[in-house]
Amino acid sequence: MAILKNKEKSEELLSLEDNLLNFQKKQEKALGLDLLKKTHWFDPVCRPFLTKDKSTTTIFFGGLSVAQDYLLEGALIGLGYRVRHLECPDNESLRYGKEFGNRGQCNPTYYTVGNLIKHLYHLLDEGKTKEEIIRNYLLVTSDSCGPCRFGTYVTEYRKALRDAGFDGFRVLLFQQTTGLKQATGGESALKLDTTFFLSILKAILLGDVLNALAYRIRPYELAKGSTDAALERCKQYLYDALCKRKRLGPVLIRCRTELQVIQVDRTKVKPKVSIIGEFWAMTTEGDGNYQLQQFLEREGAEVEVQPVLAWILFLIWSGRYDTLRRIDLREADSGKHGLQGINPFIRLRKLWLADHILRFMFQMYAKAMGLNDYHLPDMEEIAEVAHEHYNNHLRGGEGHMEVGKLILNVVKRKVNMTISVKPFGCLPSSGVSDGIQSLITEKYPEAIFLPIETTGDGAINVYSRVLMMLFKAKQAAQREFDEALSEK
Repeated sequence: MAILKNKEKSEELLSLEDNLLNFQKKQEKALGLDLLKKTHWFDPVCRPFLTKDKSTTTIFFGGLSVAQDYLLEGALIGLGYRVRHLECPDNESLRYGKEFGNRGQCNPTYYTVGNLIKHLYHLLDEGKTKEEIIRNYLLVTSDSCGPCRFGTYVTEYRKALRDAGFDGFRVLLFQQTTGLKQATGGESALKLDTTFFLSILKAILLGDVLNALAYRIRPYELAKGSTDAALERCKQYLYDALCKRKRLGPVLIRCRTELQVIQVDRTKVKPKVSIIGEFWAMTTEGDGNYQLQQFLEREGAEVEVQPVLAWILFLIWSGRYDTLRRIDLREADSGKHGLQGINPFIRLRKLWLADHILRFMFQMYAKAMGLNDYHLPDMEEIAEVAHEHYNNHLRGGEGHMEVGKLILNVVKRKVNMTISVKPFGCLPSSGVSDGIQSLITEKYPEAIFLPIETTGDGAINVYSRVLMMLFKAKQAAQREFDEALSEK
C-alpha cells in the first residue's frame, strides 16, 4: 500500500509536459512508430566545390538585372574565381524549362532552370562532353522566400538537370556552401567572408545606381541610343575596376562624365510608371516579363524600377521587426527567428548599423555618378501604412511592401501609374495584387494601378491592358504639367 501511495505522489509531481511526453511515447510504442528511424529528407549536394578544384571549375550565376549580373561577374573574377554570368532568360529558356521541369511550376522556375539547361546544351555544341561539363562547371544561387513553388527550385534544378542528361551537375546554395567544410572534411572553395560579401554588395549597389540613371535619362534623350551606348561604356569601366580590384572613385567620376554629356529634353511630358511585384518578375529585363521596361519606354513613359537594395533593406527590417516582437518574451524560444543564445540588443545594433552602412554606400556611389535626389524606401513608413491592410507578419514574396508602395505612390504622388507584375499563379504576389490591392484602389480611386501576370505567352493581351491604363497615366501627367505651368 505504501508503495502504491508513493507512486501516485510521484505521478502528481510530473509536469503537464512530462505527462504529455509519456502519453506520446506510449502511443508511438503501441503503433510501432518508436521502431522507425526518424530522419528528415534532404537534397544532398552531389559533389562539393573544394579549394583544389577552384582553378578548373567555372561558376555560373544569374537572376538579377543585366547590369548587375555583368558587374557581379567582374567582382567574382577579382576574387580569383572562374565565373560566367548567364544571359537574361528568353523564351527559348522557357521552352527548355517546360520540357525538363515539373508541371505546374511558376514562371521564374521555368525561365531560370531552362536558361541553365540551354546554356549547357550550348556547351555541348561547342564540343564539350557531358562528363566534362559536370566535372568543371557548377551553379551558385541563393534561396527563395519559400512559401511558393519557387521555394523548391533548387530541387527543381536538380530534377531538370537529371532529365536533361546532366545528373550530378552541382547546384549550390549560399546556405549549403557554408557547411561544406564540415560535411566533406575538405576546405570549401567559396570563401563566404567579409571580402566576398563586400565585393558582391559593391556590384549590386553599382548596378542599382546605373539602372536608376539609365531609366531617368533614356526617355528624354535627344539622340536615340546615346544613353545605352554610354551605359555600356560605364559598365565596362566598372567591370574592369572590379576585376582588377582598383579604387572605384576615379571610375565613378568617369562614368558621371560619360552620362552628363548625353543631351536630353526635360520638357517632354511623360508619365512616370513604377514597376513593383514579385522580385524576379520585376527585376528581369527580358521575355520573363515581356520586356516590360522597354515596352513602356517605347510607348512614351518614364519607368521607375525597384533597386535590389530595397529587398536587402526589407530583410534587415524583417530581422529588426522579429527581434523587437520577441524581445519581451519571458523565455527565449529556439525557433527560426528565436532569440535563444542571442543578445537581442547586440543584434538590433548590428541590424541598425547594416542598414545605415548600406544606405551610406548607395548614396556615396549615387552622388559620385550623378544620381541626385534619389531616395531609398523608408521600410518603417512602408510597414506602417501597409499594416492596416496587410499584416506585417506575412512574409511571402515582397510581403507588405507591395501594398505600402502602392499607397505611398498615390498619397505622395510619386508616380502616375503603378504596375504590379508577377508570374502566373504566384501565390504570395497574386494574393496581394488581386486581393488586397482591390481594396486599396477603392479607398484611393485616383490610383492608376494595373496587376499583370506573366506566363511567357499572351504578350499582345498584356500590352493591350498596359496601353489602356497608360493612356490614363499620360492624361494625369499632362494635367500635372499644366498645373505646374499655371502656378508659375
